[in-house]
Amino acid sequence: MPSSTHWVESLGPWPTDGFGLDRINALLAELGDPQRRYPAVHVVGTNGKSTTTRLTEALLADAGLAVGAYLSPHVRGWGERIRVRGEEADFERAVAAVREPAQRLAATQFEVLTAAALNAFAEAGVDVAVVEAGLGGRHDATNVLGARVVVLTNVALDHMDVLGDTREAIAAEKLAVVGPGAIVVLSEEEWKPLVADNEVVVTARSNLALAIAAAETFLGRPVDAHAAEDVFLPGRLERRSELPLEIWDGAHNLAGVGYLLPRLPDREFVVVASILRDKRPEMMLEALSVLGDTLIATQSRNGRSVPAGELAEIGRRFFHRVEVEPSPEAARALALGAGDAVLVTGSLYLLSELNGDG
Repeated sequence: MPSSTHWVESLGPWPTDGFGLDRINALLAELGDPQRRYPAVHVVGTNGKSTTTRLTEALLADAGLAVGAYLSPHVRGWGERIRVRGEEADFERAVAAVREPAQRLAATQFEVLTAAALNAFAEAGVDVAVVEAGLGGRHDATNVLGARVVVLTNVALDHMDVLGDTREAIAAEKLAVVGPGAIVVLSEEEWKPLVADNEVVVTARSNLALAIAAAETFLGRPVDAHAAEDVFLPGRLERRSELPLEIWDGAHNLAGVGYLLPRLPDREFVVVASILRDKRPEMMLEALSVLGDTLIATQSRNGRSVPAGELAEIGRRFFHRVEVEPSPEAARALALGAGDAVLVTGSLYLLSELNGDG
């Protein structure tokens, strides 16, 4: 029998019979509904969810709570996704605990991971779980929490084939996780009417501000913001080396690129990119072209990844020099030999593969 990790890797990430909560609810019921054994902070939004989740985790832990945290996707290894008391949980054990009923119910990859996390938190006796949503909210597998606090990081046009083609429609899908009595933390006041029956806290537009507001709302008292200073997430403005300068960032949509650009050093970069087809690659490459003249188009193994040759054809509209290299490892090596500064971006799946995982 393959290991739990290999089994998870073999599962399809998308449901074949449409999105919904039936399977995850059935799976959790067989596990004794572990999600009911602790309160939760639920983090939804387009970008910044993982960072906000980790920052909230750190602030609540500093306040003396035993915290579980669930994130996706990962960059360095599957273990990043399930954290208990500030450490990565035993991923093999967490998945093994849900494998038998998950196989019987034909659960998707994300449903398995969600159930494994929620069950691991219950087994560890956490005081609170901080849970990042996967896709949207209404039909996302994490929409089983009845969370005490819901955080909406931001809203941009993403996953429009599933969530809707306007920001308003997307916000409504994400905020559908808000239940009666939940307090909602927003960084954009325009979404208050969507949760008019709930108490709302509006804060500044930064991941740290959202995390502070979420932790303080949950606790009902101030937190020490310095407790979040050492939080680091791989693949987010990650400097891999200084000579040559190599930066990895998982900006995977136009809003993510917009956040990334002003935070990069004032250098001319060779851009290595893999982009998923549903992320408006033309607009992303146009935005990235301000960084330099050279694009090396590659592709991750994700089934939605634009083939390297096709991505290169799009890139030729915006970059003076375009190379095609389907292998991410070879594309990175080519870039490191082509300039003094390299940016690897466009997909967290790309970064995961370059780390030898995924």
